[in-house]
Order: sequence, then structure tokens, then C-alpha cells
Amino acid sequence: MKQRIEIDHIGIATHTLEEGSKFWTILGLKSQGQDDFVEDQGVTTRFFPLSSSDSRPPKIELLEASGPDTPIGKFLSKRGEGIQQLCLSVDDLEQMVRHLIDNGIKMIDETPRKGAHNSIIAFVHPKSTGGVLVELKQR
Repeated sequence: MKQRIEIDHIGIATHTLEEGSKFWTILGLKSQGQDDFVEDQGVTTRFFPLSSSDSRPPKIELLEASGPDTPIGKFLSKRGEGIQQLCLSVDDLEQMVRHLIDNGIKMIDETPRKGAHNSIIAFVHPKSTGGVLVELKQR
């Protein structure tokens, strides 16, 4: 199976978007679009595209939990602020998920679902990736 795979973004859990944004703003990055609340994940996201000549540059995604019992809230209480996931964009998400499952890869999402800014995503379980939470995103 041949697909173009690119880094879409790196997700960073932060206690607040405002505090988490300080470094990236001082670095010279500007947030893109509006913050987005993803209700089923209990998270508000803010994206900072990296400077690039590419029309779809990789981004830094800041993640603020809406409460302690959300995935990001649990991550923060267990590990503190930091990199929470790596997101890769793929040409055909459904085909990629099937391919991974067929090859014994454990998925958190066997069926793609809605992510931030109406994207379509699926998470791969860290047990199958060497301990990294990988988000796959339909390009």
C-alpha cells in the first residue's frame, strides 16, 4: 500500500492555552484560525503553523483540557505538560486504518472520527508504536 505520509502536527498538552502559547508566540509563530473545542474529547485546541514555503506546513497544536476526566486532563495529571501525540496526515485514512489492523496494529479508533476543525482522525494505540500516541488524519 503506497500513501503519502507527512507530519501534520505535534500535539502538546498544556494547562492553559494562554500560558502554553507564550513560548510559541515569542518564537515568532502566529496562531492560525480560531481555537476549536472538540466536545467528545473535552479539549480546546490552538494551532501554530511552522514557517515554511509549503502550503500545508507542519503545526504545533496546543491542547487544553475542559476537565480532569478528559483524555488531556488525565494526561496532564499523570505526566504534566508536554508532547502528547504526533499526528501524521495520510491520503486515505480508512484504507490506512484497515491496513494497520490487518497487520496486527492495535488501534484506539478502528473507525475514523471527527477531530479539531472538522478533520477526520483515528488514533493508534501507543502499545503498537513504541510508546508514542500517533494520530492519523485524513489529508
